[in-house]
Amino acid sequence: MTQLTQTSGGLVTDDIPVPRRPPAARKGLLSQRSITQVISIIGGLALWELLARFAVHNTAFLAPPSLVAIRFYQMLRDGSLLFNGWVSFQELIGGFVIGVAAGIIIGAAMVQWKQVDDALEVWIAALYAAPIVALAPILIIWFGFGPWSKIAVVFIMVVFPMVICTQAGLESVDRRLLLVARSFCGSRWKTFLTVALPSAAPFIVSGMRQSVGRGLVGVVIGELFGAKAGLGNIITTASSVFDMPTLFVAVVTLALAGIILTGILRSFELRLAAWRDVA
Repeated sequence: MTQLTQTSGGLVTDDIPVPRRPPAARKGLLSQRSITQVISIIGGLALWELLARFAVHNTAFLAPPSLVAIRFYQMLRDGSLLFNGWVSFQELIGGFVIGVAAGIIIGAAMVQWKQVDDALEVWIAALYAAPIVALAPILIIWFGFGPWSKIAVVFIMVVFPMVICTQAGLESVDRRLLLVARSFCGSRWKTFLTVALPSAAPFIVSGMRQSVGRGLVGVVIGELFGAKAGLGNIITTASSVFDMPTLFVAVVTLALAGIILTGILRSFELRLAAWRDVA
């Protein structure tokens, strides 16, 4: 049996192979992208250093990256950065996992049952637009100054993007696939698990990527209003005494955490959406 292939004119023949992107080309593109990103980072750090050294002349307002690196090393050696970073990481992961799970369940329920969609749509729109800075003190009053108040803040920051992305992913599933599954006597629950949910997985992971940054913001907001430890607590303490190197250490640590977590989820998204031509 000959293999059917597609010509440039759109006809299917059996003698012309389908052109495919060479794997080396994709790797080269990624390599060029990485080089560009490294150059951008180096250029940004150099500009930051020059501004702090020759324009501002005051480390209480802008600390140069060289001084931030020294303070970063000092905080690593004395363990304060690792301890506070671990506290913030636990709060982030706790709120993120609960928010992702709840967002997927709520989004799926809104797609499956119209009554649920009608009842929750207005609440999700209102709470998603509400400023989290106004809600954080209320959550701290309810849950106290322990980790649960920060987990609650992260949960609120994460759950609504997950609901929206899950709903959009499930609504974009090809109806022909659902009809084929039902024609083979697949139950509604089995069709959802084997067809709808896998098809919506790239949208869900994309929502998780968006939620990582929002979760980090939620951790900092929760710790700014009241915390005994954490990166947000470092920012509050350092800013009160104009210790800019320490403040920038906490900010840079949060930025690095966001880059790493987003990169992991991005790789996961590319694996789930291998059929899309994404860079």
